Amino acid sequence: MTGSEERDGVSLTNLDQALFEGADATKRDLVDYLDAVRDRIVPQLRDRPLSVIRVLRGQDPFMQKNLPKYTPDWVPRAAVWAEASRREVSYALCNDRRTLLWFANQRAVEYHPALALADRWEHPTHMILDLDPPEVEDPAAAAPGSAVSVDAFRQAARAAHLVRSALADAGLAGVVKTSGAKGVHVFVPVGGEATIEEVAAATRALAARAERLDPDLATTAFIREDRGGRVFLDSTRAGGATVVAAYSPRLRPGVPVSFPVAWDDLDRVVPADFTVRTAPGLLADTDPWTEAMPDPLPLPVDLIEEGRSIPMARVQAMHEGKRRARARRAAAG
Repeated sequence: MTGSEERDGVSLTNLDQALFEGADATKRDLVDYLDAVRDRIVPQLRDRPLSVIRVLRGQDPFMQKNLPKYTPDWVPRAAVWAEASRREVSYALCNDRRTLLWFANQRAVEYHPALALADRWEHPTHMILDLDPPEVEDPAAAAPGSAVSVDAFRQAARAAHLVRSALADAGLAGVVKTSGAKGVHVFVPVGGEATIEEVAAATRALAARAERLDPDLATTAFIREDRGGRVFLDSTRAGGATVVAAYSPRLRPGVPVSFPVAWDDLDRVVPADFTVRTAPGLLADTDPWTEAMPDPLPLPVDLIEEGRSIPMARVQAMHEGKRRARARRAAAG
């Protein structure tokens, strides 16, 4: 084995191997990065059922939810009932450096915690909007080391400011980070005893309000062909959904990370500015995600009620897809 060592009782192996094709980074780069930011990323993962995306040599990347049988006994875990698969899933709780290093040695590149704590599954801690810029039709137009063009990311940044304005109008505030892939994530801490259904409804209403501020820039259209080159305001990250954690690496060329950005700086960055190599130096001794996070506030009742009148995007898209399929068959017949 090449490049083996031990940290915090965890045996780390094959550290000098390439992390994945196109990564321009080794497994050691991943381990060193996660270890360097452990005091920032572990608080984002603590006590939250964790899904990870792993990449093993010679295999396609895969998302792991259920812990494998060989997981050490000292890895904290929580059992959660998965309605879709009708089974109990044993999720990891990444509560300490040792567990984080174990995941790094398993070649877990991405870290996707649940939106709720394991012992308060019905009460999400954040309302989240995922802002997805238009697709890059010409790969040559993408920013260096990125899957998105600078112009497209600038569109997502402008749409994020729409969300910020809609939040302010509702008496709420949030923080923003690059997704590490193409777009940005807006996180809004939720106080009180808001349920999954209430948070989901409020998220739909927030997206609709932001869309109304500039419908030429942003859209809530779930069906891709209906977006017309606009930024998609994805309001479906609620309930059992996950969102990549702040400071998590992404499985992309150059291994970018999901990185907190001040609102005033959002128009001046691109996702590729923040990688496993550059992020630790940019952070120094700070934790901008925690430092910028507002205090949680109860969700306004009018926001929840407005959202309840808006159909769930996935369900609406499913019915619309079936309607369009019937229309195409009728036209062809």
